[in-house]
Amino acid sequence: MPDGEDGPGLMTQPVAVDALGGDHAPDAVVQGALDATADGLDVVLVGRRDAIVAAGGGSLDIIDASEVIEMSEEPSRAVRTKKDSSIARAVTAVRDGEASAVVSAGNTGAVAAAALLRLRRLSGVARPAIATAFPVPGGGTARVLLDSGAMADCSAQWLHQFARLGSAYSRIRFGVAEPRVGLLSIGEEPEKGNLLVKETHKLLAEDAEIDFFGNIEGRDILDGPVDVIVTDGFTGNVLLKSLEGTATFFIRLILERLSEGGAEGAAALGLLAPLAEEVSPDAVGGAMLLGVRGVCVIAHGSSSPRAITSAIRVAHRMVEADLLGELAAVSLPAS
Repeated sequence: MPDGEDGPGLMTQPVAVDALGGDHAPDAVVQGALDATADGLDVVLVGRRDAIVAAGGGSLDIIDASEVIEMSEEPSRAVRTKKDSSIARAVTAVRDGEASAVVSAGNTGAVAAAALLRLRRLSGVARPAIATAFPVPGGGTARVLLDSGAMADCSAQWLHQFARLGSAYSRIRFGVAEPRVGLLSIGEEPEKGNLLVKETHKLLAEDAEIDFFGNIEGRDILDGPVDVIVTDGFTGNVLLKSLEGTATFFIRLILERLSEGGAEGAAALGLLAPLAEEVSPDAVGGAMLLGVRGVCVIAHGSSSPRAITSAIRVAHRMVEADLLGELAAVSLPAS
């Protein structure tokens, strides 16, 4: 179901928001949650009550959690040893039916590990994948990249499953009737790429359940012929952060040059402002962890209040669109 449309009303519990996860927590997270509730979204904050209240979140429902998993901690170990962390408690709230979805800007690996440990995988899913949406200027449909960081080492069979999960996600979230799938490689020809890519290409080319375009290159991510881009988590994460860094660099450079351009520069800035709004990561709403038994949105570590609000909104919409039911119905190839 595309963003912005009403779902079938499956929302029964609030979205659990990790109040202590992220570079700007708890202040940015609490403000984002307050803005979400002002928009009519149901939220429960998870974390140390005193910190949440101090950040202005005393009016919201709170699930107490005494520990924090830092960005630098080893994910699996941290999840197992810090059972009262805000990440673990937020995921547990979904498992126990106290929340309908979870949103966290904390340690990505810890969020994925907690979801795997407490929510478990959907039937038939070998490994989960993080699906990141790239906005397209001019009103185009966002593109979905997966995996963007959950599984650094992958098999061709896992990537095959990612292709089907990503296609379903593109249909459910963005309303793409027949998503076109591309496999990230170093050349368009089927024989280009490493062994993993070549094996995956063969599996996808033989799959009648997806619309496989073929190999695509890095230059095709933002302005190419596909709706879903499939790759392993290591490559996907490097690509994602490279794009983020490049965009940040050029935006800063353009702003600096235009600010020195007097009236003409100011006019140009006014023309560029709508474009910047269209491609702003804050409006995307975070990445979705696909393949676990719960709606799990992973927001950027440096999320602003607006980014947190967007992530909460996406979580609500995906619950209302019955994302889990739709993904559970996807026929997955054996892993």
